[in-house]
Amino acid sequence: MSLYWRIFLLNAAVLVVAVLLLFGPVTVSTPVLFGEGIVLVAGLVAMLIANAVLLRIGLAPLGRLSRAMATVDLLKPGVRPQVTGQGEIAELTGTFNTMLDRLEAERATSTGRVLSALEDERQRIAQELHDEVGQTLTAVLLQIKHAADRIPEPVRADLHQAQETTRASLDEIRRIARRLRPGVLEELGLHSALRSLAAEFTTPRLSVNALITPGLPALDAATELVLYRVAQEGLTNAARHSGATRVEVHLRPGPGGGTALLVRDNGRGLGGAPEGAGIRGMRERVLLIGAELFVGAGPSGGTDVRLNVTALRHGGSSS
Repeated sequence: MSLYWRIFLLNAAVLVVAVLLLFGPVTVSTPVLFGEGIVLVAGLVAMLIANAVLLRIGLAPLGRLSRAMATVDLLKPGVRPQVTGQGEIAELTGTFNTMLDRLEAERATSTGRVLSALEDERQRIAQELHDEVGQTLTAVLLQIKHAADRIPEPVRADLHQAQETTRASLDEIRRIARRLRPGVLEELGLHSALRSLAAEFTTPRLSVNALITPGLPALDAATELVLYRVAQEGLTNAARHSGATRVEVHLRPGPGGGTALLVRDNGRGLGGAPEGAGIRGMRERVLLIGAELFVGAGPSGGTDVRLNVTALRHGGSSS
């Protein structure tokens, strides 16, 4: 039955009851007596309550659909309002679910193109940093060394200081280039890349350990890149915002024969802070490979970043 006819029949039922009361024993005088006024007001209130209850029941599916529309998040796919009942509301709910499927597919496609272009741009910038800026600074170092060997002692100390500053800048540029383009991931595989990433983030104030279960199934290149970028973002957040002193990066078997990545720190946790651009970026990457991402409190405080990859994504090579 359509929504129109349901609302019409609900109101018609209330009006029929009101008309039937006219043929009952209750009469109304002119002017209206006090007792008769009480009966009329009570009858009106009863009809209004009955009408409100019936409309609430009839429109409840529409309210559930409205709440689902207000809370849907394309970065958290798979959540759909349940199709209940018959008629226009059930059809509208089904259409809304179909629209969500299409929007999620289109978002995943467009996000894939954007992230692919982003990785290409990262690679180009890293290459230019290495080839242009890196070689220029290397040449500057050689020139400073050549000059330091030929000038008097009082000035030589200043040139040595400039040489050390230039060398530190060169190391920083190389570090930035490695983060922009994970060459170790392409050359040695995900396992070595995660160990290298853990060593890179380890400082006197932050201990980072990579714990990788041996014998994991191989993954395709796109999945390995997503796992690496999620681990990189998780470590970046832990190092910059959490105040953690210890971080563990686990790569181990996941549910259903898949692979699971876990980045766990002992910092202050997320609290009630909204998700920032870093976490939303992780969710967009995870959508590309159809994996599941959880970001929340760990069992002993701190923050857990969990990524579960299904067995369908296996099929590349790793070392």
